[in-house]
Amino acid sequence: MMKEILLIQGDGIGPEVVAQAQKVIKFFNNNTDKKFTTKDALLGGCAYDQTGTPFPKETLELAKGSDAILLGAVGGPKWEDLDYSVRPERGLLGIRKELGLFANLRPAKVFDALVDASTLKPEIVRGLDIMIVRELTGDLYFGEPRGVKTLEDGSRQGYNTMTYNSKEVERIAKVAFELAQVRDNRVCSIDKANVIETTEMWRQVVSEVRTNGYLDIELSHMYVDNASMQLVRNPKQFDVIVTGNMFGDILSDTAAMLTGSLGMLPSASLGEKQANGKQYALYEPVHGSAPDIAGQNKANPIATIMSLAMMFRYSFGYVKEADIIEKAIENILNKGLRTGDINNLASKSISCSEMGDQILKEIAKL
Repeated sequence: MMKEILLIQGDGIGPEVVAQAQKVIKFFNNNTDKKFTTKDALLGGCAYDQTGTPFPKETLELAKGSDAILLGAVGGPKWEDLDYSVRPERGLLGIRKELGLFANLRPAKVFDALVDASTLKPEIVRGLDIMIVRELTGDLYFGEPRGVKTLEDGSRQGYNTMTYNSKEVERIAKVAFELAQVRDNRVCSIDKANVIETTEMWRQVVSEVRTNGYLDIELSHMYVDNASMQLVRNPKQFDVIVTGNMFGDILSDTAAMLTGSLGMLPSASLGEKQANGKQYALYEPVHGSAPDIAGQNKANPIATIMSLAMMFRYSFGYVKEADIIEKAIENILNKGLRTGDINNLASKSISCSEMGDQILKEIAKL
């Protein structure tokens, strides 16, 4: 069956890394029974430049018609002086909200070949394999009221609202528990229940979901400040971490650096399955647009290609093909091939496009 992938290259290094994933899509199209069509759409700063909005209506229509979306990156200093409502990041938040992409899956896995690339001691990160499940459509990012106002004394006050309802917590907890069932049967829920009522409710609901259907899962709770410390002290104590939008944003980037580089980590953002079986899904590397190296062919495309592997696994059910992509990347790293961000060896770094070509050759062998 033909699958339609919407490609959103975005800003900065986005076009460069998405181009490497396109090579992989083309390979499977030409050499296997897995067939794909692709369309392109605008989002972020490039969309604002061309249309006056970071999230064009046409992009939303194309997204709804696709089977899955692959995104490069959005944002950069070029657009920092724009009004908040039209900054590139509003496009990313907008597409997540419109498609109901509530579950963000961020794996953090350390390849044996890259143990020394982490800033932590090898014995701390060797064998690390954790999954952070971040709720994506609630919390401070979307809560109302929000804004900045001038008070009577002339000072300015900024305000945002942290808000969740129990149904939102229930559905993200179920995602975490179901992922844990195919991993190590452990979930740690992160909150700040000692001082924030919203997260006190979060803790209660997560516990109720476990009691009412996932008694095979070992559930623990941890305050977010302790969790941030534990991620760099003893990260292998975790299997699946589930948390809200704000805490998840921060902790997932901390977990990313355990692996040595943001350029190594993929992510998936999933919606609820509809009655017709369709499930909106967006896949993107964790790294940003990296404007300092944009256009220089220096970016690491591995996270984007691994995001494509996640698409194969979670949206299309192409588990064998996903395994092949991930194995190809592991083999390349074992050969000592590195982009600059992960190269702590004496060997010369290879370019973004060269890394894409090398991974493609390894996929062909496998």
